[in-house]
Amino acid sequence: MAAPAAAAVVVLFDFDKTIIQWDSDDWVITKLGAADAFKRLRPTMRWNSLMDRMMGELHAQGRSADDIRECLRSAPLDAHVLSAIRTASALGCDLKVVSDANSFFIATVLEHHGVLGCFSEINTNPARVDAQGRLRISPFHDPTSSPHGCSMCPDNMCKGKIIQRIQEADSAKNKHFIYIGDGKGDYCPSLKLREGDYVMPKENYPLWNLISSDPQLIKAEVHPWCSDEDFGRILLKLVNKLITLHAQASQLDYKCEMSNPVSTELGHHQTLPVPN
Repeated sequence: MAAPAAAAVVVLFDFDKTIIQWDSDDWVITKLGAADAFKRLRPTMRWNSLMDRMMGELHAQGRSADDIRECLRSAPLDAHVLSAIRTASALGCDLKVVSDANSFFIATVLEHHGVLGCFSEINTNPARVDAQGRLRISPFHDPTSSPHGCSMCPDNMCKGKIIQRIQEADSAKNKHFIYIGDGKGDYCPSLKLREGDYVMPKENYPLWNLISSDPQLIKAEVHPWCSDEDFGRILLKLVNKLITLHAQASQLDYKCEMSNPVSTELGHHQTLPVPN
């Protein structure tokens, strides 16, 4: 029996300024009173190392992991985005996060809004609470022990390599991808998409500007969005389009199988999993 058509649709989401309309790092730093320390240290450190350091600053000020969790839970997530995520999941699409945020921030927000279980993977920088109660943030790709070698991406994460791994694991010839993002780091994975895939860049943000500068480099069909309402409407439109195409293709394959005689000759022939 053929798999449901929606199972052939993989939706890949950036997190900051995509699923959420704010930046999770900025939200925590500002709301918990560490903006001055951030401004002082920003010119001296790479972002991923800086965020780990900022978690140390918050810990030194007496802020616990629970304080950070409550801060993240206080941030808004638009109803249009939540509805689109739930609907795409209910239809049977495979939803994954690909983000340069961190696992603690992302899981906290998605769980609080009841959609963590909609995602099969969260590909992001690992985070953990150590024995002292301090939140630690590590790079997804360790630039020292396992550099990714991509000049377009920050040294801690190449989203393009993550997309390539997902494409290979999901059997590229049978899957179609929708990638949604906003930032410069979302350009590399957009270049990895193929004909028949879709990319949804946030209009007038770095990804959209990079795509617009040379559209011919992008093989996927481009569908920009500028509001949360746009996000939900366009995503579900593309999902339904792909489901219809796959259903039609499956029906055609079935008819072809029924019309051909069956031969009797035998042949020889750092991702973070989402908790259930």
